[in-house]
Amino acid sequence: TCQGQDISPPLKWEGAPAETKSFVLIIDDPDAPDPKAPKMVWDHWIVYNIPASVSSFGEGITQLPEGAMEGLNSWKKTNYGGPCPPIGRHRYFHKIFALDVILEDLNSPTKKQLETSMKNHILSSAVLMGTYQKK
Repeated sequence: TCQGQDISPPLKWEGAPAETKSFVLIIDDPDAPDPKAPKMVWDHWIVYNIPASVSSFGEGITQLPEGAMEGLNSWKKTNYGGPCPPIGRHRYFHKIFALDVILEDLNSPTKKQLETSMKNHILSSAVLMGTYQKK
């Protein structure tokens, strides 16, 4: 979090279909800026073209697996940005998608652009939700 080291969490996934060619990871917060009156989804991290052979990211990962690329988060940066809610307890969704393709012709896409490219290529997905509130 922004009150800590602001490093990415350890994540592990399994059970992807045999036809998986790549994974996409999206971490976002649908409660921004205030969970009682959300106005937007805040994107914390977007990673795509994660090789099908990869099934985890270590805590504080600084080098992505070969071929993996990052999209633009809501800070307009291509890296992990940790939870830093201005008010209240927010939900943070860690979504992994198994795709039947490697996504081409993307250059630091936004989440919306990435989701458009992923459409009709999602074989399976999973979601982990955590919460955080500043002290």
